[in-house]
Amino acid sequence: MDSKKHMDGFGATALVGFFLLLAVNQVVIKLTNDGFQPVFAAGLRSVGAIFVLGLWMILRGVSFDFRKGTRASGLLAGVIFAVEFICLFVALDLTTVTRVSIIFYSMPVWMAVVAHFTLPGERLTRQKAVGLALAFSGVVWAILDRSSVGGHASIWGDLAALGAALGWMAVSLTARLTPLRELSAEMQMFWQVLVSSPILLIAALFFGPLIRDVQPVHYWGLAFQIVLIASGAFLFWFWLLKQYKASSVASFAFLSPIFGVAMGWAWLGEKLSAATLGSLALVAVGILLINRRS
Repeated sequence: MDSKKHMDGFGATALVGFFLLLAVNQVVIKLTNDGFQPVFAAGLRSVGAIFVLGLWMILRGVSFDFRKGTRASGLLAGVIFAVEFICLFVALDLTTVTRVSIIFYSMPVWMAVVAHFTLPGERLTRQKAVGLALAFSGVVWAILDRSSVGGHASIWGDLAALGAALGWMAVSLTARLTPLRELSAEMQMFWQVLVSSPILLIAALFFGPLIRDVQPVHYWGLAFQIVLIASGAFLFWFWLLKQYKASSVASFAFLSPIFGVAMGWAWLGEKLSAATLGSLALVAVGILLINRRS
């Protein structure tokens, strides 16, 4: 019997706070990129997360489980994780937070398509197909519309955001389809930051100078990402998945692009054109339909 709870007031509030925190993180990454080269910042974040997660696991008595049979999938997850965040950090350097939020948080769309063919019990229903079509249309609209681009976005940034969404999907599938699923949530995350750290730091050498114009605020931004996002937020997400039914948790995913666009507009003064709002609405409604119980 499934002992997980249906969504209650605490869970709903926690999920709203979680997705709001992710939206704030998009702004923090973009601001931190002013001080650190994007890929180098992503590498520093993974290095810091190794120590924070490691300390957490020691204090909580969670074993560092490198058992035989899970190592290949752990390495694979770490490599995909590195590619995902190269794409995300570069995207936020090249394009706006509003555009990245619409495209990157379309991940459930691509997940629904691949899950239809790879995961039992994840077949596309008519409702999910409609949601998929709406969200896909929103992403295409966001990429093709250049009316709100100005000098702060590029097609390469939009495509990098799409690559990050596909990387996020691939990491999620790896955690479900490989022996990695046998490990604790902490150990799955530890594999990802452990393997991605050297990959990101080496890759950073090919993206220009590692330091731009570092100010104290950029160190605070990096610390925010290490402690609250790469370590705390993701572990909290796994905790929520253990407490509540996955379908109930996933139903809140439509908030991600909405909060992201709102943060880009409110904090960075990014332009909200009719096309931006239209593509946002399509993606948000599509994600809602994909995750909503039929």
